[in-house]
Amino acid sequence: MRVIAGKCRSLPLKTVQGMDTRPTTDRIKETLFNMLQPYLPGCRFLDLFAGSGAIGIEALSRGASYCCFVEQNRRAAACIRENLKFTGLEADAELLTADARQTAEKLSGREPFDIIFMDPPYRKKLEQEMLELLAGASCVTEDTLFVVEASLDTDFSWLEGAGYALIKEKKYKTNAHLFIRWAGRREK
Repeated sequence: MRVIAGKCRSLPLKTVQGMDTRPTTDRIKETLFNMLQPYLPGCRFLDLFAGSGAIGIEALSRGASYCCFVEQNRRAAACIRENLKFTGLEADAELLTADARQTAEKLSGREPFDIIFMDPPYRKKLEQEMLELLAGASCVTEDTLFVVEASLDTDFSWLEGAGYALIKEKKYKTNAHLFIRWAGRREK
């Protein structure tokens, strides 16, 4: 795995051994960041369920001004630290070693994020739980772009009722990226 583009282009990244994380392939990462590129310069990026940190590091390499990484697995968090140090991006990053669901409260009161990326474990409904926790949070505005990586069979029919709008969906062989915005309302 490597950084695809930007100031850290071609630098190799470490990954966590074992099945605890699913690194996004370079090909899918390149497709994702080609779609995100217009939004990256100067943005504040949140990488939830960060794994090795490859997505947030790619964002920083391509011009994001700040990235907060959230990862509860201590080995994965150590991997993120090593990757940030190796790429020289640690000054623009923050790492929270905690359950992503518990960080919604910790992120309250902070400057809003421009992009929130999440790649939770598949088929555990964590996408819905996280989006419901972040709905209307102070770190989210109507301009915040959520990008969710999920399995192809994940149900997102609940999005509108939770106050979100699906902007775009990019499907791959086994998973998809959904681009979502907070619509600023909640139906009762």
